[in-house]
Amino acid sequence: MSLSNFYITKLKALEERYEELSKRLSDPQIMSDPENYAKLAKELSSLEEVVKTFQEYKRAIKEIEENKKLLEEEKDEEIRALAKEEIKILEDKVENLEKVLPLMLLPKDPNDEKSVILEIRAGAGGEEAALFAAELLRMYQRYAERKGWKFEILDANETGLGGFKEVIARIDGKGAYSRLKFESGVHRVQRVPITESGGRIHTSTVTVAVLPEVDDVEVEIRPEDLKIETMRASGHGGQHVNKTESAVRITHIPTGIVVTCQNERSQHQNKATALKILRAKLYELAQREQMEKIQKERKAQVGTGERSEKIRTYNYPQNRVTDHRIGLTVYNLPEVLDGDLDEFIDALITHFRTEALKREEALSLAA
Repeated sequence: MSLSNFYITKLKALEERYEELSKRLSDPQIMSDPENYAKLAKELSSLEEVVKTFQEYKRAIKEIEENKKLLEEEKDEEIRALAKEEIKILEDKVENLEKVLPLMLLPKDPNDEKSVILEIRAGAGGEEAALFAAELLRMYQRYAERKGWKFEILDANETGLGGFKEVIARIDGKGAYSRLKFESGVHRVQRVPITESGGRIHTSTVTVAVLPEVDDVEVEIRPEDLKIETMRASGHGGQHVNKTESAVRITHIPTGIVVTCQNERSQHQNKATALKILRAKLYELAQREQMEKIQKERKAQVGTGERSEKIRTYNYPQNRVTDHRIGLTVYNLPEVLDGDLDEFIDALITHFRTEALKREEALSLAA
């Protein structure tokens, strides 16, 4: 394998831009303008890794050529053996870099470093679906603990048996969205419910949505577009847990999105939390509309993790977890539900990056 002209051209352009920026940043006129200097320095930093890797790739190819030339000229068998060994090492290095460099050219998802708003809803299956929603919540909580991320439940609608009709949580940690974004979709469970006396296996579903947490400046919410209602927070079975109207329901009139929050102690805190969830949902909606537009323009199938897609099955009788998007099956269901998700997440990241790479290459051929 060798890098195509498409990638070589792009890499050379980035290298030239990197060298140009390095020179400009040493210009006294640029240095006297802090805002412009910071902007150019940020761009230089963003290019450094890919440019250094490309230069490493070019050095390795040059060293291979030099060693091959040495083999043609050298008669000493010991030196020839060393040259052959060096060529093998360098060729392995080049092969690896030829896989890495195209991936480094893919556009970075601007949301990857963000924290996450996690939304889990019981789907088909009644109480059994609600119970599995609680297990998925724990699975993501355990995964967050493994990564050293902060996990906080923002709002929950519990059932009498300890399940959740709906639960919303915040996962705070650098890169949380980059690791969890492919978890969005329909998760299916197959098992004998605790409510089933006949021992029959039931199939239930739970919807998971992973939204990037966004700043106030990224999504504008006009006060006149909001309908804000207050009510008493309620516990199990509708029992009121306080006598004040601390729970808040916000309706975004233009989109019809409704967010309710009652977990915080004060109305002010619940309103702030509800607005945070609403902001994430509006951002997701805008992104989805933009993606749909791009899909129509390119006429290409892009895996977006839409909620209607069945993405994963958890089969208890077979101790099996299968991700249908990539055909990956493991037989360690208890460990997965305890937060051991990296095998799936790493495979999904590789899959979607490879798919994006194929689209890039197809576009280059069509151009």
